[in-house]
Amino acid sequence: MPIRGLTGPLSPSLAPYLATGALGMRPATLSAMTAERVAIPFRKLSVFFPMWNEEAYIDRALEAATTECRELLARDEILDYELIIVDDASTDLTGKLADEMAAADAHVKVVHHPVNRKLGGSIKTGFATATGDVVLYSDADLPFDMTQVSRAIHLMRYYEADIVSAFRFDRTGEGSLRTVYTFFYNFLIRRLFGVRMRDINFAFKLCRTSIFDHISLSSEGSFIDAELIIRAKMLGFNVIQFGVDYFPRTRGESTLASGSVIRKIVSEMVQLRRELRHLQPVDHPSA
Repeated sequence: MPIRGLTGPLSPSLAPYLATGALGMRPATLSAMTAERVAIPFRKLSVFFPMWNEEAYIDRALEAATTECRELLARDEILDYELIIVDDASTDLTGKLADEMAAADAHVKVVHHPVNRKLGGSIKTGFATATGDVVLYSDADLPFDMTQVSRAIHLMRYYEADIVSAFRFDRTGEGSLRTVYTFFYNFLIRRLFGVRMRDINFAFKLCRTSIFDHISLSSEGSFIDAELIIRAKMLGFNVIQFGVDYFPRTRGESTLASGSVIRKIVSEMVQLRRELRHLQPVDHPSA
């Protein structure tokens, strides 16, 4: 019985779940080893948001993340959590609002960039700041339902995955130009790096932080999403995908398809291809 939207080889430990017809149940046929792996909660979940002039979204983003993390705590999926705001030298009230939220909630941390470092720099700061054993990042406009984090955590356990990356079932709300751009972008990734992934730049990637003992990201622009997946797969880490419903931005403006961003992506793509010629898989990828 296939799982809609999930790609990658089926783990034998998931077979009893498929037999029940409902992913997430715990039938008595589970082996002791599998039951133990499912039962052990993650020590801490880190969720970070790269933000540049996101005053219209910051309240909603933190509220949704807090609600989901508390649900995960209540179900013993995690033992603790932290929410990290990476303020990328915003010129609006984002930084001020973030500091107020951190003062009111000990789970919230804020990192301020003195100068704008774009998406790549903000994501690198987020990963470097995270103290959890699993880390997720999301755009501040919440392009997915935050309740999908629970599903990703389940899949990470069942498939013993190092990264769970989501793709969008339907992204036509972005317009035809972005759809064409994304098609050719993913095509280039396949041709240049041999990595077949759907929607590789989508901002939903749940990672075990142990992979960053082996992965050092260099991109400063929007290519950083693809760089993370490319490096992980070439090092032999287990990357799986699942599909989510997509909610396009309704406030503010995205700059990810601008000419300067595309030129930066192409430049970093060529640089990474040269660098990876001598990359070798790690002996023992984290599980």
